[in-house]
Amino acid sequence: MLKQMNYSLFFGLVFLVACGNDAESDETQSNLSGIPAPTSITYNLVKDYPHDTSSFTQGLIFYKGNMYESTGNPNNAVNNGSWVGPVDLNTGKQTKKVTLPADIFGEGITILNDKVYQITWQNNKGFVYDLATFRKLKEFNYNHEGWGITNNGKELIVSDGSSNLYFWDPETLKEIRRISIQDNNGLRNNINELEFINGAVYANVWETNEILKIDPANGNVTGKLDMSSLKQSYPELEGANASEKVLNGIAWDSSGNRLFVTGKNWSKLFELKLLN
Repeated sequence: MLKQMNYSLFFGLVFLVACGNDAESDETQSNLSGIPAPTSITYNLVKDYPHDTSSFTQGLIFYKGNMYESTGNPNNAVNNGSWVGPVDLNTGKQTKKVTLPADIFGEGITILNDKVYQITWQNNKGFVYDLATFRKLKEFNYNHEGWGITNNGKELIVSDGSSNLYFWDPETLKEIRRISIQDNNGLRNNINELEFINGAVYANVWETNEILKIDPANGNVTGKLDMSSLKQSYPELEGANASEKVLNGIAWDSSGNRLFVTGKNWSKLFELKLLN
């Protein structure tokens, strides 16, 4: 009798756990179903500019009338490794104000209050430079990978290739908070280069032709730009595999309402006008 009661208790517990898991799954699905599907953001191509095909673009920013770029150094590139500096928009030629050692893989940059903030991929190290002279003001450390960085005027916003966005204090360079990026289908990973545009975070998704528009208050993806047709119009932008010549680089000219996009080792940098 006792044995029978134990079996009854066991199966009862299994039933309760199963019901609990189903309830949790239903709740998760319910939460996701409450997120509207991202709207399709349309655009017009205004102009294409030349871009240095040796530049493995990691960061792009338009600041006070000038374009700035940062690059990485795959295969420990010697001649055009990780550098940061201004780029002539009309010629694509760059001035390498800072070149990192070959063992440091540069990633995104942002500019706040005339200071340039640069992060690195797996070195857990970042740098702050004076914009006028590119003199290094400080180094700092963090405990995750560095992919993209932007700012909202008060905080630095950083990606690490996961579904997370990290918000840092620009003075202490310490994390204040973080959010997860999700759309109606779940978490969005591979969040890469970032740009803050009119209150939203725009993000490249690595190895895709997508740019996501993200609500920084809750991490919900509210819009999406599909760059597939643009890239297909320029066959020279296609790489041998998904990791080559990928879309990466978003810059916003707030005074001219112009969006600039490019990619790793692309021969073109594009000016777009957003239509919605």
